[in-house]
Amino acid sequence: MSVCPQLPLAAGRRKNLEFEPLSTTALILEDRPPNLPAKSMEETQRHKMEYEEMVAGAKRRELKEAQRKKRQMKERHRQEDSISNAMVIWNSEILPHWDTMYGTRRVRELWWQGLPPSVRGRVWSLAIGNELNITPGNNMLIIISVIDGGASLADRESSLDLIKLDISRTFPSLFIFQKGGPYHDLLHSVLGAYTCYRPDIGYVQGMSFIAAVLILNLEEAEAFITFANLLNKPCQMAFFRVDHDLMLKYFAAFEVFFEENLPRLFNHFQTNNLTPDLYLIDWIFTLYSKSLPLDVACRVWDVFCRDGEESLFRTGLGILRLFEEVLLQMDFIHIAQFLTRLPEDLQSHTLFIAMANTHMISRNRRWAQVFSALMKDGNKETDKNSSPALRS
Repeated sequence: MSVCPQLPLAAGRRKNLEFEPLSTTALILEDRPPNLPAKSMEETQRHKMEYEEMVAGAKRRELKEAQRKKRQMKERHRQEDSISNAMVIWNSEILPHWDTMYGTRRVRELWWQGLPPSVRGRVWSLAIGNELNITPGNNMLIIISVIDGGASLADRESSLDLIKLDISRTFPSLFIFQKGGPYHDLLHSVLGAYTCYRPDIGYVQGMSFIAAVLILNLEEAEAFITFANLLNKPCQMAFFRVDHDLMLKYFAAFEVFFEENLPRLFNHFQTNNLTPDLYLIDWIFTLYSKSLPLDVACRVWDVFCRDGEESLFRTGLGILRLFEEVLLQMDFIHIAQFLTRLPEDLQSHTLFIAMANTHMISRNRRWAQVFSALMKDGNKETDKNSSPALRS
């Protein structure tokens, strides 16, 4: 008669451990192998309580996450309903009567809340206007001359080379403007057309981001018309022409409101010799489309089209207000790095709260009055030595 050998007790326990515990945390409820000292009653009870607390903690986390997702979904539905309702108002009440409606308080308040994506491009185009009187027909002739390669293209090879380089660095995470992407050729055409249209300015780094945002929201011809008129605004013209004296006036006006709104941070920047040109140039050149998440940048553009150049500097102050406590702990290098690459998780509602709390009034003077006073004062209140990036 054959006798079946008995497995050692430890092996039997090991076999059970492979199937019984649902997770590694359950191992604390198991008895120790026989070759180790047995658990005392106190230790067993303590392990049981620890395990139960871990399970309860996991359930609490799951509940918290479920509640967070529920709130997130509820907020998403609220935003979708809000956008849908706003779209109806813009399409049926505002856009058909633009000339009489756009400056009303109701429209301005609705504008601040963010334009529905379906009407955003149209509103931007109307708000920016067409003072240059460019017609779609003229626009298409210019673009064709760039694509086909005429004399104007040969005369501006350096600008076109810079355009090619800059396009590859425009919203690289979207993969739509790079070589082979669906909007690469269109972006190249619009930028090339502008160098033909304004050879006195040519192409300047940063323009590709502005053109790209417009292309995402407008048809080709309208994108070019809006792009050319946008760059013709006084602030943009000063920056893209690199008019040092005028840029210094803008920086000086900005610092007036910086000191008024954020005195602690203003003094901290002064102590660290951090001048506005070190961060504002990049922000203004690209209208924040390079520094902010794209959806947030579009909200900034909404307000820029409503309020003009003042809103660009108000946005800058809003960013500084939002991150004031963080920036106060940093030195020159870290501040410059931080403001060049803002957090990718920055939310539009938090920025706009900071912007709403930023008051563009200094000694009973609004932005336009402060800037006008600086222009009249000539160079009294501006000093090239205060802005290293603008030293010639």
